Amino acid sequence: MDDVRTATPSPHQLRALAHPVRLRMLGMLRIDGPATATALATRLGLNTGATSYHLRQLASHGFIEDDESQGNRRERWWKAAHSSTRTASPAPDDDEGWQETDAYLQTVATVYTEWLQRAMEERPLLPPSWRDVGTLSDWHPRLTPATATRLFDQLDDLLSSVEDEDDPEARHVVFQVSGYVRPGQVAGDDVPGDAGGDESP
Repeated sequence: MDDVRTATPSPHQLRALAHPVRLRMLGMLRIDGPATATALATRLGLNTGATSYHLRQLASHGFIEDDESQGNRRERWWKAAHSSTRTASPAPDDDEGWQETDAYLQTVATVYTEWLQRAMEERPLLPPSWRDVGTLSDWHPRLTPATATRLFDQLDDLLSSVEDEDDPEARHVVFQVSGYVRPGQVAGDDVPGDAGGDESP
């Protein structure tokens, strides 16, 4: 994992992230900045012993590291080693690698769903200016693997280029780009049913 901003872990390293608590911890350190085990334990509703164990696992696999600028003899501060994670496809015959990667992605899907559900619960509490900001939309185009990959790359470039960090009105806005082959097409047949559409909260 040499890139300063993006981690591309091996399947073995991904095993450490195939755990919802660790994935949440890593997200907090990336988005909110360095923290101690005590602070993370409070936010996650865990005891400090369990939190410290999960932090050590993340550190041993290269996802987080000591923040020496804030640590002292009494408190150990942790920071994210990278700002994002990108998976690389294992070799076609690497069954164990695919299992580790799929387990990680299943965990990501679980955590993303939790975030979305919480956002919908908190939406009525937002200021009016933010209450109508957002969308729950789905599209079902027929694409080749090459076209789908190109579209994902374009979305990545677009979202990576937008930031209003200096504007006092700005808030963190979550974009979950979840693109996948429509379920039920394992045998190559389209699934009858709803054609999809746009639902904007």
